[in-house]
Amino acid sequence: MSKIRFVGLDVHADTIAVAVAEPDGEVRALGIIPNRLESIRKLVTKLGPAKQLKACYEAGPTGYVLYWELTALGVACEVVAPGLVPVKPGDRVKTDRRDATKLARSYRAARHRLSKFLLRHGRRPPEDVKKAWTLKYMTWIQEHVHFDQPALETTLLDYVQEVEHMAERIVRLEKAITEAIQKAPPEIRAVVQALQALRGVAQLTAVTVVAELGSLSRFQSPRQLMGYSGLVSSEYSSGNRVQRGGITKTGNAHLRRVVIESAWAYQHRPWIGGFLLRRTRYKKLAAAGKKKPQIVTAVGRELLGFLWAIAVQTEAKFRPDRKAA
Repeated sequence: MSKIRFVGLDVHADTIAVAVAEPDGEVRALGIIPNRLESIRKLVTKLGPAKQLKACYEAGPTGYVLYWELTALGVACEVVAPGLVPVKPGDRVKTDRRDATKLARSYRAARHRLSKFLLRHGRRPPEDVKKAWTLKYMTWIQEHVHFDQPALETTLLDYVQEVEHMAERIVRLEKAITEAIQKAPPEIRAVVQALQALRGVAQLTAVTVVAELGSLSRFQSPRQLMGYSGLVSSEYSSGNRVQRGGITKTGNAHLRRVVIESAWAYQHRPWIGGFLLRRTRYKKLAAAGKKKPQIVTAVGRELLGFLWAIAVQTEAKFRPDRKAA
């Protein structure tokens, strides 16, 4: 008879609710303990020995600190995302890289605030400034956009300084990511490079995908990855009736966001012609009368499938004992 005890954890910022499934099948709630290392040590000592424990909890805003603490104590621990898909926490260096990729959102938010501010006050660039966020565009704002009201002028300067500051941070971020990739294991470097073969997937997106997902081979199929990303249709069933709704938006929101951003690149005509041009996914859906957000979501979901296939094949090269899915 197995002596393994399964420990279920409901993790919050300050507390952890604990339940245990005994080897004989009995399930007991053990109450709530503080989310502190000393309390976790006492729990492991009480339930131990550690090698006979298997813990599990759902990924959330508290990150993987508990995972690292339990594994350091010798307890086998698994973290799952919504839908009970296993998450591979990796090491602290990898998680730091994951956090770094999220800084890019602040830059986009800063530019969004400035552009909407200009729009609200009727400030539009001249015809010779054809693209936003170029050097010419920023020069136009700094030299030709001014307000008589001191409060508005101060707000404008603050928005401009925020955009410039975030742009400098992005430069430092990209340099840090490049250095992190160079220090990463060969398998990760190969996957990041391979994913960039896809249109709309640059280095930052590729690194984000790898940092969010770890090894893509842990997903048995592209469909499972799509479900994990929340890019699949919701379903309402009653008897024999099945009704499809919008996408579920469950799972990894950061992954979903970067994939959708990449999918927008497919609205522009690629440098191809003839049959390949006629069969492009975006054009086919647009011709069918679909709205742009629907098209981009569908393309993003399909893009995830290609990301999975490329990553699995690349990872298989570093695991000769395993076959690519």
